Amino acid sequence: MFSTLLTFIIQFIVAAVATIGFAFIFNAPRKEMALCGLTGAIGWLVYYISFYCADFNPVAASLIATGILTIFARIFAVKRQNPVTIYLMTGIFPLVPGAGIYYTAYYLISGDRAAFAAKGTETLEIAIAIVFGIIFGTAIPQVLFHKLFGKRA
Repeated sequence: MFSTLLTFIIQFIVAAVATIGFAFIFNAPRKEMALCGLTGAIGWLVYYISFYCADFNPVAASLIATGILTIFARIFAVKRQNPVTIYLMTGIFPLVPGAGIYYTAYYLISGDRAAFAAKGTETLEIAIAIVFGIIFGTAIPQVLFHKLFGKRA
C-alpha cells in the first residue's frame, strides 16, 4: 500500500517537473508554470492509474487522461483569465507518445516491417486518442466553466 502511494507521488512529481521544463521551453508565462506542471501531472497520473491499475489499453488511457487534462486546463484558464492553450499544450507533454514515434522510425530504418507496422499503428492510435480527448474536453460549453469557476464580482 505504501509503495503504491509512493509510486503515485513520484509519478506525479516527475510529470510536474517535466511539464514545467516543457512550459519553460514553450515560453509559457512564469507565473503560470506551476499550474502548467499541475495540469501535466494530473493528466499523467490519470493515465498511469488507467493503464497500470485499471488495466486499460494505452489508447483508452490516453483518451481518458487527455479528456480530464483538457477539463483542468479549461478550469485554470477561466480562473486565471488566460488562454487555455497555455495549460493544454504544455499539459499534454507527458502523454505524447515520443517513445512510440522513436521506435516506429527505428523499425522503419532497420527494415523490420512487422514491428514498424505494429508500433506505428499503436502510436497513431494514441495520437488520435489524444486529439479526441481534447475534442471531448472542449465540447463542454464555455459558459458552464464561467458559471462554475469564473471570477465573482
